Amino acid sequence: MGNLHNTMTRGQKAAVLLSLDGIFMCIALFTALQLRLGELWPVQYFPEATGLFILMPLIGMAFSWWMGIPRIVLRTFERRALLRLGQFALIMAVVCAILDWDYRFGLPRSIPGIWAAVFLFYAVFSRLFLLDLMDRFQSRTTPKKAVLIYGAGSTGQQLMAALQGSPDVKPVGFLDDNPALRRVEVSGLRVFQPDDLQTLVDRRGVAQVILAMPSLAPAKQRRILERLKVSKVEVLTLPSFETMLDGRALRDQLRPVSVDDLLGRDTVDLSSAEISSAYTGRTILISGAGGSIGSELCRQILETSPARIVLYEQSEYALYQIDMELRAIAPATVQIVAVLGSVCDSARVSRTLQMYDVEIVLHAAAYKHVPLVEDNAVEGARNNILGTRTLADAAEAAGVQRFILVSTDKAVRPTNIMGATKRMAELVIQDRQTRSRGTIFTMVRFGNVLGSSGSVIPLFRKQIQAGGPVTLTHPDVTRYFMTIPEAAQLVLLAGSFAEGGEVFVLDMGKPVKIRDLARSLIELSGLSVRDDGNPDGDIAIEVTGLRPGEKLYEELLIDDSTIATPHPKILRAAEGHLSQTETASSLHEIEGAVTSGDIPSLRSTLERRLDGYKPSNPAERLSS
Repeated sequence: MGNLHNTMTRGQKAAVLLSLDGIFMCIALFTALQLRLGELWPVQYFPEATGLFILMPLIGMAFSWWMGIPRIVLRTFERRALLRLGQFALIMAVVCAILDWDYRFGLPRSIPGIWAAVFLFYAVFSRLFLLDLMDRFQSRTTPKKAVLIYGAGSTGQQLMAALQGSPDVKPVGFLDDNPALRRVEVSGLRVFQPDDLQTLVDRRGVAQVILAMPSLAPAKQRRILERLKVSKVEVLTLPSFETMLDGRALRDQLRPVSVDDLLGRDTVDLSSAEISSAYTGRTILISGAGGSIGSELCRQILETSPARIVLYEQSEYALYQIDMELRAIAPATVQIVAVLGSVCDSARVSRTLQMYDVEIVLHAAAYKHVPLVEDNAVEGARNNILGTRTLADAAEAAGVQRFILVSTDKAVRPTNIMGATKRMAELVIQDRQTRSRGTIFTMVRFGNVLGSSGSVIPLFRKQIQAGGPVTLTHPDVTRYFMTIPEAAQLVLLAGSFAEGGEVFVLDMGKPVKIRDLARSLIELSGLSVRDDGNPDGDIAIEVTGLRPGEKLYEELLIDDSTIATPHPKILRAAEGHLSQTETASSLHEIEGAVTSGDIPSLRSTLERRLDGYKPSNPAERLSS
């Protein structure tokens, strides 16, 4: 039955349903006579009403095809389909009455109404029977995964209806912590309390829970996820309502639990009128436009209606991607310019800034992967330090109004080359501000960005999918986290606040233990952690040791002194900087070390000039 259904074309399936309805029209007429007369075999009406038994199916099948009833997909048979079937039954009852009147079939006047009720019963029952039959045959050949939907509200009910036609999963009930819904049935499925989950897992083989509460506060969502972790079921979630409006089917928007969900941290609303007024009608250049932060800056800048966005990127593929994306959504009033080039190329940078009359520079181009930069110190310094100097010099020479450097928490008391080069880049910008003749130079510093390239979370997911182990550099590593949109908004808003030389940071709450995130990702994938207390677990967490230059924890401020800004969640750090002579001398030494490939000299200069720089592995590395 299941295989036959799968091999039939849509037209063949519609023809089968049409034929069944035609048969049921005849049977319903006979049943109506039985019910009206109270006789099992009302033969007295057969000679006169024979024509009606022929006309009703013929006319009814024509009307049914015209109304599209046979073409309603069986698996989507629900309220609207039932309403259309009821409309058809009423129309055919009127047709029956008219035929009986015109052709003098001599039926009792109540027969059309009884016929409509009986036919509707037969038609609905037959469809539900066929649907159940298909499910039974299909479950024997390809068993479906039993799922529970957490949240019996409107979103949960819509998701249940969307999953009814899925070949892979079968909703078996709802979970909801509302006591008023205990043991109630919603959309034909029973509502259970969250405390019943383990029983359902054991008795009904539930393997997956879908959290269908997109408007839930992050803190409450985190509490729910903590309760679900202990049941060893995979947990999926729906995105926010804003994301769900992208036109995709509801069941196509299910996703694994994200770290945003696990953190339970309320995202900071950084949207404000200052952003729009600072960037509307301007020409903005974004360096590193194809990166995680750079591309999000491009998207958010586009929403402020600038005159022109200049995409500056050294990766051809990354530039192609962001250029194609923006051109597809940019209004005709916004010019998109794609420029392939390096921030270390002085001539290319200067020509670009002057050619397009750039007013604001958002400098997001940087080498940021700690181990890679540690092993390629010369190129890290060339790009992150000398490239920043080159772009800053060209920006002031071109009369750029604002220059915002995107920095990192790894620049605070750095223990690695990447953090040291970013701290030196901050000092370059602070020094540039002290002698700027018009350009406002400022910088923004933030922690780990969820979903950015090289983030540890995608690595954890790949390791879990591969069966483990999940690798952790140290059990006590902690990090601050923020979302990519938050990071981009922080850059834009801080840029609008800037008066020159400031370091802006976001109040990011408490740092998070990476080990706790790894354990949560494993458990919410329906698996268990294998350790000494659970030697039969699914996925082990292995500690590999800190990588060169890696810190146990990150900081956002060099000292605790901050100055308030117009936004309560944005802090302005009051930090010292090198003198003009010290900065010039440092840059001269760094440029010489980069040119000659002298790594020990480069490390020595950074250690001498950067307050708090404590290399974790000061030994000279061979590659450059």
